Amino acid sequence: MNTKKEIVAIKCQNIVKKYPMYYSDMERLKALLWHKHKPKEFMALDHIDVEFHSGEIMGIIGLNGSGKSTLASIIAGITYPSSGELSVQGEVNMLSANAGMENYLTGRENIRYKGMLLGFSPKHIANIEENIIHFADIGEHIDQQLRTYSSGMRSRLGFAISVHMDPDILIIDEALAVGDNSFTDKCLDKMNQFKEQGKTILFVSHSVNQMEGFCDKVMWLNKGHILGIEKPDDIIVPYCGFAREFNSMTTAERLLFSPTLKEYQEKYL
Repeated sequence: MNTKKEIVAIKCQNIVKKYPMYYSDMERLKALLWHKHKPKEFMALDHIDVEFHSGEIMGIIGLNGSGKSTLASIIAGITYPSSGELSVQGEVNMLSANAGMENYLTGRENIRYKGMLLGFSPKHIANIEENIIHFADIGEHIDQQLRTYSSGMRSRLGFAISVHMDPDILIIDEALAVGDNSFTDKCLDKMNQFKEQGKTILFVSHSVNQMEGFCDKVMWLNKGHILGIEKPDDIIVPYCGFAREFNSMTTAERLLFSPTLKEYQEKYL
């Protein structure tokens, strides 16, 4: 019996990310001038060990502050871990609703700007420009400054640019949370084409509905820890039950709360 060997596209080993927390300008100044002064630290990621494979669509869920966007930014090379090792095979393109394009450039200029940042030649950018414009489908707004765009139009253009730059690894961080259903369906179709080409997709979102029937697996992050990686049917319902309970808790209860995947699978499946 032949078994297809999985190719590791991303490997995170013992990844830690800490951020210093300053409660005043004076405390920030003390840390800058006096090296013995150590501010309190926020542990955004706490010893993450995980592999993502070529041709895999991995959903990443978790409450605000769980470490989803931090992990995505580290894999994309936007920020660096405090410690640990990261191995990435191929070109990475990250699509975020909050980053990646310049407000005072037009949509068309942003296509050329992003292409140059990624090292593409002017000829190659010119060859794919009309395809990007057609996919984004924002009409005459393509020649208006980005600062005039709605969040939906920004999402359309950002996704169109990212997928037509043909990365090996595509990270989507909440960028499909805005926009209409028809465009979202077009994006999901495009991502399925990427999967068939052996590309890796990390889909970071609060919208678990988009992950059902689309992602191969879903990873649940909580307070910088991985609670589990399972097929969507085995993790989404327990996560939703957890989220409902968490939202009804007091601040004090939330601080002491340490859920496990097994606990919520037994409770809700």
